[in-house]
Amino acid sequence: PSCCCCCCRRSHLNEDTGRFVLLAALIGLYLVAGATVFSALESPGEAEARARWGATLRNFSAAHGVAEPELRAFLRHYEAALAAGVRADALRPRWDFPGAFYFVGTVVSTIGFGMTTPATVGGKAFLIAYGLFGCAGTILFFNLFLERIISLLAFIMRACRERQLRRSGLLPATFRRGSALSEADCLAGWKPSVYHVLLILGLFAVLLSCCASAMYTSVEGWDYVDSLYFCFVTFSTIGFGDLVSSQHAAYRNQGLYRLGNFLFILLGVCCIYSLFNVISILIKQVLNWMLRKLSCRCCARCCPAPGAPLARRNAITPGSRLRRRLAALGAEPAARDSDAEGRRLSGELISMRDLTASNKVSLALLQKQLSETANGYPRSVCVNTRQNGFSGGVGALGIMNNRLAETSASR
Repeated sequence: PSCCCCCCRRSHLNEDTGRFVLLAALIGLYLVAGATVFSALESPGEAEARARWGATLRNFSAAHGVAEPELRAFLRHYEAALAAGVRADALRPRWDFPGAFYFVGTVVSTIGFGMTTPATVGGKAFLIAYGLFGCAGTILFFNLFLERIISLLAFIMRACRERQLRRSGLLPATFRRGSALSEADCLAGWKPSVYHVLLILGLFAVLLSCCASAMYTSVEGWDYVDSLYFCFVTFSTIGFGDLVSSQHAAYRNQGLYRLGNFLFILLGVCCIYSLFNVISILIKQVLNWMLRKLSCRCCARCCPAPGAPLARRNAITPGSRLRRRLAALGAEPAARDSDAEGRRLSGELISMRDLTASNKVSLALLQKQLSETANGYPRSVCVNTRQNGFSGGVGALGIMNNRLAETSASR
């Protein structure tokens, strides 16, 4: 029987909207909490710094006989010169070729430190066109990097799984990948855990940040905590610009340092971008769980019959049905992308009950990519998606490709 509860019907039809609204509300609360903490931490220091600066201006004005308004006007002119790249200290030019190359690197990577900005009309106009294509191409590069990282981790985790099975005696010592034994139950049912991917990416990001911080501490003369802070701000493409590397006129082993700086920033941005993609899927997992908890519980007929097909591909299903669906998908990889079979794994996630029940039940999108890569067969793509070019990808790129494929196939 159909559900007679109007609010439940709207919940099923507008689940995506509900997820968006809930995420917006949580982000708003997150911003309020962050603003409260930072205001409490930084406001006293700012007030103290303003008081010291005011006393310095008054003392300088009295000692040199310069009116305070004239002194402030002179400082405003200096701030304008500072924005154009003129500094009191003798630093290297900002717009020589190495400086310009460093600048365009911060543009296309969306770091945007702000220590160098175009001052001419032509430079600003060129930046708009240059950044449009450069940022888009770099984001595509980050997504492709994420795919390669997932493929590499899938092969590594499968090799570790095979080694574990050999030690336990479940696999013979003569087992070879691609042989008939590769379809045995001990490996055919195995799926790499997305949480292991999250752990590996997190450990690699920490190791990379620690190594880079050691280099910046010894070369730039920063504190180690400041170096870690710079690494996170840079690798996450936040790019405040209060600390910027490679800005002195000369360094010891300058060429080697600039190469190391470039490689650390490149690897760090790629790694943190991949980590953000995995964490965003976990956040979506929590949102699905919260929406399920907030959904209407007053009508028992809201849940479909056990044999009925899913009304919406994105609908959140009960844990028992979802476990049967995941088991069927694991047994028949060719049918994974069929809308006739129900829910397609295009980034939609599982319930919190399945999340906490077993670490082997992984999140849908990345688990699918990991499983296919580890078992050595490509993802089955329907003819329409292949012809239209919308297929493949993981993370944000994979979700976008699947959405475009569905839209194109429905026309």
